[in-house]
Amino acid sequence: MPSDQRPLIEMERVWVMRGEKIVLRDVSLRIGLGEHVAILGPNGSGKSTLIKTITRECYPLVREGSRMAIFGQERWNIFDLRPLLGVVSNDWMVLCTRQITGREAVESGFFGSVGVQPYHRITPEIERQTAAILALLEIPHLAGRTVTEMSSGEARRVLLARALVHDPRALVLDEPSNSLDVFAQHEFREIMRKLARADIGIILVTHHLADIIPEIDRVILMRDGRIVADGRKQDVLTAAALAKLFGLPVDLTRRAGYYHLW
Repeated sequence: MPSDQRPLIEMERVWVMRGEKIVLRDVSLRIGLGEHVAILGPNGSGKSTLIKTITRECYPLVREGSRMAIFGQERWNIFDLRPLLGVVSNDWMVLCTRQITGREAVESGFFGSVGVQPYHRITPEIERQTAAILALLEIPHLAGRTVTEMSSGEARRVLLARALVHDPRALVLDEPSNSLDVFAQHEFREIMRKLARADIGIILVTHHLADIIPEIDRVILMRDGRIVADGRKQDVLTAAALAKLFGLPVDLTRRAGYYHLW
């Protein structure tokens, strides 16, 4: 199969441990290039570990019949893989504790660093691409502002810009609306929609149903380290399935392409 037709992710009977605890249990999953997929589940369901396994921060246990490939390849140099996956997680924001400007945060994505270091060479092409990404995400006004002076919503959009610098083949968004107020959540979801319509594949991990933008048509439900449902959004997102997933009675409504839980 040509490399550009291979799935983004193939997992067969994958188990993952973190410390002494098994976090993923017998996970089989296939996500194609260009797909928009949401992975939904309560806290502790294994969603973030699944993402860290995809990005090679965690590794599966060696077991008979277990297999995992990314872009059709089972072994990767992590430095070759990183430019292909644009990852947005809260982990990176924790590292931004010094005076890094929005421009420097985005430029640091070219080097895989936290901020721009004295030995980094910022070329005119890097400057051009940085300006273009800031404009795409409608945040050029944040270029000179330090991350510590930004709101949570502004910092999250800068982090998204940083993830886009290598023109990745897919975006991996891990709980992107955490710590955002209602307005910032709306803004971030509108940016996600813009990127989805630009044919950038999106893998969204969340426990907030309203994060699932209308362009996402496949939903995976996770609980206790297992995939308990995987299919079309309208088939998977039912009140009965979500009540079982979150362990309490719920009401489900749909408005303007978004689903809401009560």
